[in-house]
Amino acid sequence: MKLIIHTFKLKLRHPFTISRGTRTEIPSIIVELSHNGKSGFGEATANPYYNTTVEKFEEELIENHKIIEAFSNQTPEEYWTYLLPYFANNMFLLCALDEAYNDLYSRLKNLKLYEYWNFKPENMPLTNYTIGIDSVEKMTSKMKEVPWPIYKIKLGTKDDIQIVTELRKHSNSIFRIDANCGWDVTETVKNSVELKKLGVEFIEQPLPVDNWKGAKVVYENSHLPIIADESCIVETDVEKCYNHFHGINVKLMKCGGLTPAKRMITKAKSLGLKTMIGCMTESSVGISAIAHLTPLLDYVDMDGALLLKNDIAKGVTLNNGNIVFSKLNGTGVLLNK
Repeated sequence: MKLIIHTFKLKLRHPFTISRGTRTEIPSIIVELSHNGKSGFGEATANPYYNTTVEKFEEELIENHKIIEAFSNQTPEEYWTYLLPYFANNMFLLCALDEAYNDLYSRLKNLKLYEYWNFKPENMPLTNYTIGIDSVEKMTSKMKEVPWPIYKIKLGTKDDIQIVTELRKHSNSIFRIDANCGWDVTETVKNSVELKKLGVEFIEQPLPVDNWKGAKVVYENSHLPIIADESCIVETDVEKCYNHFHGINVKLMKCGGLTPAKRMITKAKSLGLKTMIGCMTESSVGISAIAHLTPLLDYVDMDGALLLKNDIAKGVTLNNGNIVFSKLNGTGVLLNK
């Protein structure tokens, strides 16, 4: 098996702001694993909050290329377990390798990835479209630019209820709220009352990650479901979220890829938690991998590639929130030339 590394800068259609800051472009690394004339692709993007950079990714891939290229027809689950000791401190890179190997493995079997998993692409949730923090006028303009059945609205300002009140005047779509750790307990409970009146479906990660006591209070008093994001990074976090959140949002890059994400979803369901997969701002390489998990999910947030000026790949497409799978096998990805 051969490792090929591609690096890109993903430019955004609009500056993207959340409670932690603003970004206009996202550095991305694409891992390509090639064997017997076929290739699989996976992605990791740089994220200051998680101290990841493309330069570090590339350096680590080159350093470990012999380990990565060792191939003896392992299943994706076996390959992930094999790689874990070498990449345990870099879940983003482990994710890219896991996505690429799942893609390659299913292509070598002439199957789409969901077919290899014996999933049926039916009753899949619609994806939301994300509106970053901005002036109300610009947030409204972004909604009008992309009419969509579900919007995820980033909040974490002093005027959050006023923002949602104004946005509601311009759309009957479902709203989801993501505060990205920007609220306190009292604020969250109070906001949940008003947001429910405004047709909000749920609130994602309102409190800082270390406030588990506060999360319990919010869980017991909120008028809307609370979904964990930053509080649910890896597999061991799922059980912690039980009786503190109503559901979890799994990010492939944070947990280490498709392989652990499937286990996290299974565990969450066994605990009665709602399940969601979210994305980073990433290309159609990462987004297409997410799509194959959607038959398992209650909610999905896989709009990352829609936020780009320059998607660097083709794969799964989104039609008014609906997922349209590629005709290609594996995850269905093809890099643009």
